[in-house]
Amino acid sequence: MSATLLRILGFMVLASVLAACSGATVEPATEYVDTYKRRAMSGGKITGDTIYLFGGPDEKAPEGGSGIGVNSFLWRASLDTTSFMPLLSADPFGGVIITDWYAPPESPGERVKITVYILGRDLRADGVRASVFRQRRDENGDWVDAAVEKQTQIDLENAILTRARQLRVAGLQ
Repeated sequence: MSATLLRILGFMVLASVLAACSGATVEPATEYVDTYKRRAMSGGKITGDTIYLFGGPDEKAPEGGSGIGVNSFLWRASLDTTSFMPLLSADPFGGVIITDWYAPPESPGERVKITVYILGRDLRADGVRASVFRQRRDENGDWVDAAVEKQTQIDLENAILTRARQLRVAGLQ
């Protein structure tokens, strides 16, 4: 098949797809969804302007719970441990903290980035995972990925766990 014939065939397929969409209509919502219907549809508890994700104010939240989707001690400890780096993204419901690239003053030709994953609501040793990314400047001035020792990630996870234990002990006193 020639290139011209393929273009014509492609145009005809595209035109038929667009023509098939021309008859679609979108109808506006005819019913106002009030608070009670939203509660029934979402399965959550809605009281005034407050949404309780893990039970109401009279129900006890799980250990370390504060209305976020992960263990609050691990969350706070992760933020504390990575606080020297610029924060790019933090999702307390998904339990993901992503830092931006940080260049240590003692080694300007190198930069690191950290992603911390909090894996559950319990304060456990396997409840946190960290990924460390490192780049070095090459002779052209471009950033090139560099290897990171496995021990660096383990040390970061241990620092987060140690800080989480400190926060928990401080909260109990």
